[in-house]
Amino acid sequence: MGLGLYTESSTVINSNPIKAAFWMVGAMISFTLMAIAGRSLAGHLDTFEIMLYRSILGIAIVTAVAWKVGTLGQINASKAKLHIVRNVCHFTGQNLWLFAVALIPLSQLFAFEFSTPLWVALLAPFVLQEKWTVTRVMVVVIGFIGVLIVARPDIAVLNRATVAAALCAVGFAGTVLSTKILARTETVTCILFWLVCLQGLFGLVCAGYDGEITMLNSQTWYWAALVGVCGLVAHFCITNALQIAPATVVTPLEFLRLPLIAVIGYMLYDEPLLLSVFVGAFIIFIANVVNLRAESKIAASTVSV
Repeated sequence: MGLGLYTESSTVINSNPIKAAFWMVGAMISFTLMAIAGRSLAGHLDTFEIMLYRSILGIAIVTAVAWKVGTLGQINASKAKLHIVRNVCHFTGQNLWLFAVALIPLSQLFAFEFSTPLWVALLAPFVLQEKWTVTRVMVVVIGFIGVLIVARPDIAVLNRATVAAALCAVGFAGTVLSTKILARTETVTCILFWLVCLQGLFGLVCAGYDGEITMLNSQTWYWAALVGVCGLVAHFCITNALQIAPATVVTPLEFLRLPLIAVIGYMLYDEPLLLSVFVGAFIIFIANVVNLRAESKIAASTVSV
């Protein structure tokens, strides 16, 4: 859900890291509130119902904003199959994330999420026909060492929630790869429109297959609204940050939400501050930064040619 969606490097003119940092503060707050809201809804709504209500709100927001800025005409179905693939990946990853958010420490979940760019680097040669490089292989290996440290894969700790948290990053990686292809021809409005519509359809089918959908009430409507709003706001903030600063600057700021969520988990839910999570996340962070710098050099050399 985080910078895994924005792993390609680009040249940023008139970089403003300080302003980008303020945008990233907004993203960190939004992601944190989304995690709290998702945990608060556990026991009241299942993950499919959360996705359904989140998408209904998203449809209203996306169409209203698109109408306001005059981009409704950009919506088309020329890449319908790819939109479906993208949203199956995202729907799967998001449901795994919502399942895990109520069952494992928030810091551990966020650390797993940071492995999304590593899965992108691993899968890109197969999906985007990109070439393997020594650096790419190295960062994937180093990054997954960090993932193993975070997961602490022993029988006593490894459970369905831990596996779900680890696999949600794979789903998000599929979202990234399909988004990269879509972004070559489709606008942001078009991509977001099909995102909220298809997620809503998937949520309706999965939540209602048994003929029962829990309705929102006075205890759940505001948490469901918070999940929907914060998801859109977080990515809006990240997009703005990347427009005024390079990904190599923004990515380290993204990782600051790990200590923030660790403190929130400790204060609100009495979660332990696990050293393994911070050590593993730091290793994942280093692997991501090395990968970003390598991709930046490749992009710069391609432009110069």
